[in-house]
Amino acid sequence: MKVFRLDRLDAERAAQDGAYLRFLKERTMSAGLYALSPGETDTQGAHQQDELYQVISGRASLTVGEETCTVGRGSVVFVPAGTPHRFHHITEELRVLVVFSPPES
Repeated sequence: MKVFRLDRLDAERAAQDGAYLRFLKERTMSAGLYALSPGETDTQGAHQQDELYQVISGRASLTVGEETCTVGRGSVVFVPAGTPHRFHHITEELRVLVVFSPPES
């Protein structure tokens, strides 16, 4: 078993001056914490893996392919592999748990 605390993961991510911290990589999946502040640009592109987002805190718009929705704490979104997507119009500090399957490279 592996146990993680989101506050510690966020502190580690911030200490590395990055928006993303991968904290788990296993045979069939990987997981990370993604953070964006209001006004920041989400520069990610399509991934080769299926992806699941769970918004832990914050508020933003998320465009996946041709669809856009507003996400906030408690939102869970599935993004199929190869689909362009990005967060935008971030109005509150955004913290997102990200799960990739199969694991990201």
